[in-house]
Amino acid sequence: MQKILSEIRMYLNFLGLEQMPNLYEKDLEQGLIDHLQKFLLELGRGFSFVSRQKRITFDGEHYFIDLVFYNYILKCFVIIDLKVGKLKHQDIEQMQMYVNYFTRELMNEGDNLPIGIILCADKSDSVVKYT
Repeated sequence: MQKILSEIRMYLNFLGLEQMPNLYEKDLEQGLIDHLQKFLLELGRGFSFVSRQKRITFDGEHYFIDLVFYNYILKCFVIIDLKVGKLKHQDIEQMQMYVNYFTRELMNEGDNLPIGIILCADKSDSVVKYT
């Protein structure tokens, strides 16, 4: 847990944001967008920015994916969801829905399966294991 919190602090420092109780996911997202080039370099080689707040709709209900990248080396979409609080099982289920959507609707021939990443401030190992 301490490692995760220090990693979140590192990103907040990297983005020039203060860690405060009223920090919202939109603030973290805006900081990442403002520093997109540095963030892409932190992610590693081959990343291309695809979308911010990508809207997908099922049965009239809208969902918004925080950040979408494509890695041309891995040949796959990388979906990032930002959570400033503790990870909940619903967050993992939501990410699985996003990955399933990209797999069934947006993958091109020759693409590998999408990768879903949830960046969060805290997590429970049991919730991750069993969800």
